[in-house]
Amino acid sequence: MAETSAPDLFDQARTAFDRALQRNFKGLEYFASSGPTLGASPKDLLIQRGTMNLYHYRPMSDEVYRVPLLLVMATTNRGYIFDMVPGQSLVEYLLRAGYDVFMLDWTPPRRDEKSLTLADYVLDFIPTAIARVQEETDEEEFSLVGYCFGGVLSILWAALHPEAPMKNLVCFTTPVDFSKMEMFQAWADKRFFDVDKLVDTFGNCPADYLYTAFDMLRPGARIAGNIRLLDNLWNDEFVKSFRMFDRWASDTLPLAGEYFRETTKKLMWDNRLYNDTMDVAGRPVDLSAITAPFLHVTAEHDHIVPSAASAPLIEKVGSTDKEQVTMKGGHVSLVAGGNAIKRLWPKLIDWLGERST
Repeated sequence: MAETSAPDLFDQARTAFDRALQRNFKGLEYFASSGPTLGASPKDLLIQRGTMNLYHYRPMSDEVYRVPLLLVMATTNRGYIFDMVPGQSLVEYLLRAGYDVFMLDWTPPRRDEKSLTLADYVLDFIPTAIARVQEETDEEEFSLVGYCFGGVLSILWAALHPEAPMKNLVCFTTPVDFSKMEMFQAWADKRFFDVDKLVDTFGNCPADYLYTAFDMLRPGARIAGNIRLLDNLWNDEFVKSFRMFDRWASDTLPLAGEYFRETTKKLMWDNRLYNDTMDVAGRPVDLSAITAPFLHVTAEHDHIVPSAASAPLIEKVGSTDKEQVTMKGGHVSLVAGGNAIKRLWPKLIDWLGERST
């Protein structure tokens, strides 16, 4: 075994001392500051109606693709996962590549919105947003990009509107076989979970309830993350990244009560989307009716929507031009952060670029 020389030991000790000193100073700075500003790309609010918000981002390129792009966020979280900070923003990346970007985002439903159902999202909010995108751009065609349950809402809308001029459909980590979401299945087991009592008691499903459910998927992750943070307080880039993702993960939204009741029963309990028995307001959903070019990206290490839950979607969609890609990363790192910058974002740009003229 090679021996470590005295100068090497001295350098190691000095590095350790410097980092310990920086951790102390940075620790004080961490608790005294509010962290980076997220979701700051310049945009205009086109629609604000209850829980629904439609944004139009201002262009960053002189030449813009003809076909606009509408991002549909999951109803459980804020849309700024697509727009973290400059240099780490999918929205910015798309704008610089020449896309005209809109986003359908959500705020906490008010108490008087507890009666919102799946039909309100699929048959009202999404088509209202699409109509405004068409009005703003003076283009009939558009591309739809849905993340997680935003992807579920997107495929439900697309299946029910096969005649719509949708140019492309893209989904990230979108579940279709809810029986394979094993931890959520245990959490929502109808033998123990009384969804009717929860909704009838609270009106809307509380955000804390959902946040705890997500946290239960990886019980030790928060403790491990805090330990890594403490160990890396000297590293400004690590701290910046930790604060961004920790804030987004903690910023869970409540869900409208009837919407939560319906999705729990139809999707988690009856698995209707996978069993081809799904309906929205009595209208049967046939995913094979979707014929637009389709891209579905899943994450290899997704602990929220495992690949087994999302993989069957590609076969159910009727498009002839369709592709499914599984990339390294987790549910969040697939779409944001260093992993996404290297993998998903270039793939999305290349795929859309061939189909957006």
